[in-house]
Order: sequence, then C-alpha cells, then structure tokens
Amino acid sequence: MFVPPLLALPLVVYNLMALFGYGTAADWAAPLFTITVVSGGIWLISAADLFVALSLVLLFGEILKSTRFGNASVVDHMLSTVVFVVCLVEFLLVPYAATSAFFILMLMALIDLIAGFTVSIRAAARDVQFGSGQ
Repeated sequence: MFVPPLLALPLVVYNLMALFGYGTAADWAAPLFTITVVSGGIWLISAADLFVALSLVLLFGEILKSTRFGNASVVDHMLSTVVFVVCLVEFLLVPYAATSAFFILMLMALIDLIAGFTVSIRAAARDVQFGSGQ
C-alpha cells in the first residue's frame, strides 16, 4: 500500500499559512498560549513550537515507513528526495521560508532521506549471501 511522504503535509501547511499572510518569523515566534508548570515557570508555546513538534511526530512515521521493503519503498525514497529538494530550494529562494521552523522542517526532510536510504542499504547488505567456497 502506497502512503505519500508524511513530511509533505507540514510543507504544504507552512506554504498555505504563508499564502494567507502568516509567513513572517515574528508570526511564527509569537506565543499562542502559555502553560504554568509545576515549578511556577511559564512555558510560552508558539506556532513554530507546535509546527516543529507535530512535524517530529510525522518524521517518526516516515522513519517507520522506511523499514518497509518492495516497490513502494523505492517510490517513497524518490518522493522523500523531492520533498527535501523542495524544502531546500524554498528555504534558499523564498523569503517567507527563512525561519527557524522551516529550517528545522528541512532538516527533518534530510534526516528522512538519509534514514530511508540507510535502512534500505543495510537491509540489502543482509540479503546478500556469500558462497561458502564449495
């Protein structure tokens, strides 16, 4: 069963939010709400914090997907590459993508890409059987 790259979802959400006027670094850093912790400290949670946290959950799903084998994994690797390239180009060329939240999303896409290829290569190395010389 084919599942599209999960990290494409935060990429699309980020771009839609920027399209509708929520694209500056100040917008992402502004506190959405606060939580008072047991110590009495106040934890300020911004949109960037939530964005990164939810993207990390999706990265975990992507890494789990990378352990699958078969034709779908090859397509998944190619699409993960596309997601990373789009993130990289957008980070370098689009002004609203020059935020820490987007940079971290781009790093997650790179980690997904590297993890997918690493898992595939390790699995392929295990499948190679060497002759016993007989």
